[in-house]
Amino acid sequence: MNNYETVFILNPVLSDEQMKDAVGSFEALLKNHGAEILNVEKWGLKKLAYPIQHKSTGFYNLIEFNADSSLVHTLEVEYKRDERVMRFLTIALDKHAVEYNARRRKGEFNKAKKEEVAA
Repeated sequence: MNNYETVFILNPVLSDEQMKDAVGSFEALLKNHGAEILNVEKWGLKKLAYPIQHKSTGFYNLIEFNADSSLVHTLEVEYKRDERVMRFLTIALDKHAVEYNARRRKGEFNKAKKEEVAA
């Protein structure tokens, strides 16, 4: 099993309920195919670098998971089928990225910023 990270941008016209449903459906797809979900982050509504489908904002979401490589193809096919997804990117993580993400989840990088602010 390999470590992967996928980021996808959902259409900004979706309601909160529709957005949660979309993210939940991709999480369920991963779980149903035997993936272990390590982290899910909802980054919220962000401005896009360039317009996509005549829209200048989108809901960014990140899912970090462990799975077989064949599951990535299945996930990306579902992204392409879903009209709510404007863009997506899935990458395989090397050992350094896995270590970095584990430290980021523990909040090690936030502690350094808090200490600087407190000083």
